[in-house]
Amino acid sequence: MLQLNEITNIPDAFFQLTSLADIHHVFPQPTLIHLQGENPQPLFVSVLMHGNEDTGFFAIQKLLLKYQQRKLPRALSIFIGNVSAARSGLRRLNGQPDYNRVWPGSDVIDCPESRLMLQVVERMQQTLPFASIDLHNNTGMNPHYGCINRLDVKFLQLAKLFSRTVVYFETPTGVQSMAFAEFCPAITVECGKPHLPNGIAHAMDYVDSVLHLSDIEGEPVSEKDVDLFHTVARVTVSENCSFSFTDRQADIFLDPGIEQLNFSEAQKGMPFGEVGDGVGMGMGLIAWDDRGNDMTERFFQKVQSQIQLNISAMPAMITLNEEIVRQDCLCYLMERMQWEWSRTS
Repeated sequence: MLQLNEITNIPDAFFQLTSLADIHHVFPQPTLIHLQGENPQPLFVSVLMHGNEDTGFFAIQKLLLKYQQRKLPRALSIFIGNVSAARSGLRRLNGQPDYNRVWPGSDVIDCPESRLMLQVVERMQQTLPFASIDLHNNTGMNPHYGCINRLDVKFLQLAKLFSRTVVYFETPTGVQSMAFAEFCPAITVECGKPHLPNGIAHAMDYVDSVLHLSDIEGEPVSEKDVDLFHTVARVTVSENCSFSFTDRQADIFLDPGIEQLNFSEAQKGMPFGEVGDGVGMGMGLIAWDDRGNDMTERFFQKVQSQIQLNISAMPAMITLNEEIVRQDCLCYLMERMQWEWSRTS
């Protein structure tokens, strides 16, 4: 039975973990840890919303080793999420919902996971968090960047501290940062591919920096300091089509070179792949806007058998992991935001 484990100390075995295959010995259930600090208003940090994204977990392990013999500069609450998927090295187990799609505000129907996330939110609302950080990885080649759900100067200041590349998104719903944005500045940070030392170090240093803040500046962020983008489409593969990055006999053959397009300006006509005769008149790729409308014809065109971009756009989070494509999406398409939009506070 899924239940929230809530503790106020770090088990000694936590510091011995070198592989998440053994995480169940230390955290058999999703766990919320509350640690005291010099400033009693806590920073909230969540890790392992996806079990194959281990950078956040090992960044927190490294951070707490640093403070093992001294008090944290600020109270810290840590939520360790999908431990069962982490044990298997998977984003989520078959039959599980995505742990980062079931937070309050989700379109997902009531389930044990959504009730657990509601419990975390209600518990943390009582503490009036200073800020919230959700630590993630990408499966594709992407820079480190921050994501926000509100065009508010404090959210932008929090993002700028991590990276000059910031993405504003409104979908998917049910993500941790959206739930916490209701009562504190909140950010999702993407730390590159899993396992890499530079991603762990960057995440650890970022959380440490936020722990040392006495306040988050309310001054407008200069456009010289931040590149702000807005996701305009989420691209999925039709469930009725087979696809592959290696097998040209699949219904859709996707060019593995498209991974190089992440966070680059792709022009109209840029090829994404080819479709076989079995796909018929369609393309097999579907572009969804923030309201769930099919906008495929706006973003893609088929020229003979080739799938091409129909407008200039900036892809992000393109992954070559076919399981992740099925579980989540192929990529997002973004546009650079008009800077005046970012001045809302």
